[in-house]
Amino acid sequence: MSLLEDVQKEQLQEISKTLKQVRQEKSIQLEQVAIKTNIRLACLKALDTGKFDELPEPVYIQGFIRRYADVIGLDGASLAKTFSTEVHPSVVEKNSGHKAASKRKFSLPLFIPYTVLLLVAAGGLMYVLNPQFSAESFVKKLNLGTSKKTTAALSQSAPLPKTESLPSTNQAPAENPPTPLAVIAPSKDNLSQAVAVTLELQGKSWLQVNVDGKTEFVGNLNKGQRKTWTAKKQLTVRSGNAGVVLVSVNNQPAKPLGTSGKIKEVTFTPQVNSQQPKVNAQ
Repeated sequence: MSLLEDVQKEQLQEISKTLKQVRQEKSIQLEQVAIKTNIRLACLKALDTGKFDELPEPVYIQGFIRRYADVIGLDGASLAKTFSTEVHPSVVEKNSGHKAASKRKFSLPLFIPYTVLLLVAAGGLMYVLNPQFSAESFVKKLNLGTSKKTTAALSQSAPLPKTESLPSTNQAPAENPPTPLAVIAPSKDNLSQAVAVTLELQGKSWLQVNVDGKTEFVGNLNKGQRKTWTAKKQLTVRSGNAGVVLVSVNNQPAKPLGTSGKIKEVTFTPQVNSQQPKVNAQ
């Protein structure tokens, strides 16, 4: 449920119309705005199409407006000030009341769990105080309908088997003790295994390369440029134009990272030395 008031929706309607018009006049794709502003593409689409109920709180929306406007060449600070971040208390109270009412619908009366706990505690106390009585009652139920003579005859005809005594812990060890299993240590090749990724550009593309959780490169590479990075755990490549980026993993034949004009992010690990697609956070 959206926390936006009608006045805020009207302000957003005018602001989103201005942003969309300027962006289209300058032939800037919405995906490019998402990459440069680090704003999720879904939020930018909701702002452009007027689906304001899918946007977060007003304070975050104001930050989206400022960064969006700066990227397309407008004064982001001034445009963001035209959107009010204040929410009327009645809207918050209405949403809080709605949530409280839904919780009350599924509330359980307190006496029910208390009654169950008392019954369980009483049963456990009776068993602890008189365990012999409970065992005898159970045996009587099993032997119900069986006469004493039949029980005696069964006991005489089926003598109990002799039990073998367990060996003492002080006895000498067996003549042929079991051979312990050998522990195989991992080889040095597995410990030093890594993944090396080489990128070769067939055209211009924006790239971001993260090596073992650290950003090693962010920027544009032109046609003909070639770069190599090595990682011990994982190496992630993100491209704004995946079709012009050729990828070679551990000197294997190079393959395109993705489709031309598309944004793609791929993670490489030394365990499999292959591409593992990762869901785009944008």
